Amino acid sequence: MNKTINDPWIKLSGCLRQEDYDLIHLLQLHCSKEDQITLKLELDYKLSDAANGADKVNIHNINEFMYFSGAQLVGYLGVSAFGGTSAPLEITGMVHPNYRRQGIFSKLFELALSECRRRDTGSVLLLCDRNSASGQTFLEKAGAAYSVSEFEMYLQDDTAEVNKRRMCDISFRKATNADAFEIARQNAIYFGDRFDEENENIPLPEDEEKRGMTIYLTKKDDQLVGKVNLQLTNGLGGIYGLGVLPEHRGKGLGRAILLGAIEKLKAANATEIMLQVAAENAAALNLYKSCGFRETSIMDYFELG
Repeated sequence: MNKTINDPWIKLSGCLRQEDYDLIHLLQLHCSKEDQITLKLELDYKLSDAANGADKVNIHNINEFMYFSGAQLVGYLGVSAFGGTSAPLEITGMVHPNYRRQGIFSKLFELALSECRRRDTGSVLLLCDRNSASGQTFLEKAGAAYSVSEFEMYLQDDTAEVNKRRMCDISFRKATNADAFEIARQNAIYFGDRFDEENENIPLPEDEEKRGMTIYLTKKDDQLVGKVNLQLTNGLGGIYGLGVLPEHRGKGLGRAILLGAIEKLKAANATEIMLQVAAENAAALNLYKSCGFRETSIMDYFELG
């Protein structure tokens, strides 16, 4: 029997191409507006990976799972890997509201989970907006265990100018590949990432910059005090991975690094500035609020062993 124009079919890919990006982004906008939720798909990061030839590495891995009805993309699920080969894989996705309750997401999830287990990377994290009733229900049925939550926050009160005098003469230096182990060491301190000096597969700052994420080491009085990652995509500035080394805490340096990061993004013509913070990190949450950031959504992380 010949296929009809609306026959369903699935497309699998190791990397994100521009034509797929465009379709996924349109579906993301529609689902976000319809459901009033945030979808953390990391599309721009993945697209830059493909543009910089990252698809030539691990060519047997599948990261993009797309479900079509004829020419229309109606379902998507993506696998993301951050923090090196020892970090857990992250899965998130969506289905067009008009095509739900047809088993589309279940099929994509089955394929993605099989792929994650084939890689044998250990745990798998599933991401879902707190306000996504369908997503939360699906994860409960899948037997996923709640792990942590993360606030997404946007700069809404422009207090940076008022606080500029409190920047403590912090200096920023763009990290190079020679700083890779220092960055990995700091991430282990701040976020509990695994750190092994023998591991040769840690992310390289210059590779991260090609993907749009620039890492800065911060100093005061010629002493290394912390780090921060900055990203600018289509006018949206992002602040990630901010931390102060334990021996330098309690001196207002976290605020100084944050304000300096805001200034850098503004100088790069960011029209909006956002960040993400673990819900249980009360100190960081209060700091960000005091500098004008307000919560816009909550992303829950669930774990599958």
